[in-house]
Amino acid sequence: MTLGQISSQVTAKTADPAAAVPKWEAFRYIREAKEALGATDRALAILNALLSFHRDDELSGEGGLIVFPSNEQLIRRANGMSPATLRRHLSVLVACGLVIRRDSPNGKRFARRGPAGDIEQAYGFDLSPIVARAAEFKQMAEAAHAERQALRLVKERLTICRRDIVKMIEAGINEAVPGNWRDLMSRYEAVVGRLPRTASLKVLEVIADELEDLWLEIQDVLESFVKSSNPNANESQFERHIQNSNPQDISHDESESGLGNKQEASGSATTADNIHSLPRRDLPLGLVVDACPEMLNIAPAGQIRTWREFVAAAELARPFMGISPSAWQQAVEIMGAQKAAITVAAILQRAEQINSKGGYLRNLTERARDAQFSVWPMIMALLRARMGAKADKAAGRPLPVEGSEAGPPRPAAPITEALRASMKRKGWET
Repeated sequence: MTLGQISSQVTAKTADPAAAVPKWEAFRYIREAKEALGATDRALAILNALLSFHRDDELSGEGGLIVFPSNEQLIRRANGMSPATLRRHLSVLVACGLVIRRDSPNGKRFARRGPAGDIEQAYGFDLSPIVARAAEFKQMAEAAHAERQALRLVKERLTICRRDIVKMIEAGINEAVPGNWRDLMSRYEAVVGRLPRTASLKVLEVIADELEDLWLEIQDVLESFVKSSNPNANESQFERHIQNSNPQDISHDESESGLGNKQEASGSATTADNIHSLPRRDLPLGLVVDACPEMLNIAPAGQIRTWREFVAAAELARPFMGISPSAWQQAVEIMGAQKAAITVAAILQRAEQINSKGGYLRNLTERARDAQFSVWPMIMALLRARMGAKADKAAGRPLPVEGSEAGPPRPAAPITEALRASMKRKGWET
């Protein structure tokens, strides 16, 4: 006997004898509030079995609220649990104040019937606490439901914040946005590291608030960067912002026309005109390999004979350049595998001049989506740079330092006879 059991008996006595409660509805409320009551799943399975021994659908004092099944009958209806488990969880039901023991002198459960067959005295488990506390169980079930709903919502907040923060930090790093990204990532990991395996609603709300504050801080950094950028800037201006490099960078070279007829102007309309005026034919593989010889160091056999081998080499070079799979996949979907591989090869050739290769590839992909980018100027600029370097070396002139001004114009550089013959066949030589 405990004070809790005495309290349950007192509560049962205060119940209205004429009150009637649907037993399965009351059981549903108890099941919803089981954590607040301290009931276990096994205990509820036994309570379900006890209620099944009550013949009426409603629990009321007029019909008798004591059930007296044997342990064997309870075990069968409680899915065959062991006798020791049955006794242990029956004690849980009593301790939770859901049932009251009405023991006989010899401890057995039975009922005495009168001459008319009515039950005069019964010994077993009294279900009257369920009737007396029906309104309390309903309130507890509603509170438990509201708490579970709040817990689900705060977990959704946590999931969205964690996903967005990681993606925004990755975007800031890939796009070379100025910011202390390492510190932001450390702060994020510190907050997430405080998440316990099973946390209460209050703890999760505190962590969710901290993550949302961090989310707003990162969002402000990215939005400030976007607003400070000129949306009408050409490729040269945008690339300088990504690389934070000198005026003579790769984007300036790539903005030149493949035949040297046009220079890219500052407006996007002129850029589109230059792109539309380029040849419609595909670049020959030999010309691309001559312009991007670094790809030969990536190719497994040290040589590239087909476009399939060229694309495979670009896929091998991608992870070493820090280009994410999503950036490569996006480039393939928009440009096509061949042109995406040519773009990666050109970026590899100028790797020392590009700080964020992945961000640069994403930028060129977006420009290709708007029909403002072509691989022709890029490859021709690289080819002219190579031939110019050979001419300087042959003439004994010092090679220009990376990032310095171009200086006076150099004389036309000789090209190999094989390349000249190829250009004549295609009609490119002027």
